[in-house]
Amino acid sequence: MADYLTFALVAPIASFGAIAVGERRSGWDRPARSAVLGLIGACLGLEREDDAAQAALATGYGLALLCHAPGRLLADYHTAQMPSAARGRRFATRAEELAQPGLNTVLSRRDYRSGAWHLGALWPRDPAPRWSLAEIAEAMRCPGFVTYLGRKSCPLGLPLAPELIAAADAPAALVQRHEAGPEARLRALDGWLRDLPAERLTAPVVTLDASDADAIPADDSRRRWIELRRDQPRSRRCWQFDLREELVLQLAAP
Repeated sequence: MADYLTFALVAPIASFGAIAVGERRSGWDRPARSAVLGLIGACLGLEREDDAAQAALATGYGLALLCHAPGRLLADYHTAQMPSAARGRRFATRAEELAQPGLNTVLSRRDYRSGAWHLGALWPRDPAPRWSLAEIAEAMRCPGFVTYLGRKSCPLGLPLAPELIAAADAPAALVQRHEAGPEARLRALDGWLRDLPAERLTAPVVTLDASDADAIPADDSRRRWIELRRDQPRSRRCWQFDLREELVLQLAAP
């Protein structure tokens, strides 16, 4: 048995961005590891320029997610003005950029999720972590920076409600939180699920690093597969992320 810090990731509008290229900013149906660790870093009051603290958070903790509901896909179209590209030209501020003559209008699309509902479980990988789970839980109750789920326009719909759970492994802790945690008493908020098309309601899944799968019994009968995601923080200062193998476990349908 080990202790896991469980918490809620629920928002009326969320953004789980994927690799952004060009005018289309697509998104995943569940949070990225980098996004959740970024949220925890915001709770702890970490600056992006604090490389040592960011590295300790990125490498020193395991993270698992229970994806209860991905939410409806919502596309938002943005228009922005910008000058024509020119080699070697940089602007110190947005105001300086807008002051240039001959501005062009650019249309871009950003994907959001409406009604996203997920749970997270965090645990230290090292015997002497930089922050204890109790310290992180307290930071979640009184965050140092504003918390949001993806973009600043996506505030949380429910408190993170951190709760320490002793369990055999991270999936077991998440299932326990899902069945008996604070959110289990808020079934009235689940009404929007009944309005979704049936094909959007899939069985919940639990995701975690493939490198952390050793803690899961080998005779586990749940369907599992590996996906590649570029969401392991390398440098918050430079906004760089590495590829990561993510293990996905299929749970029983609700």
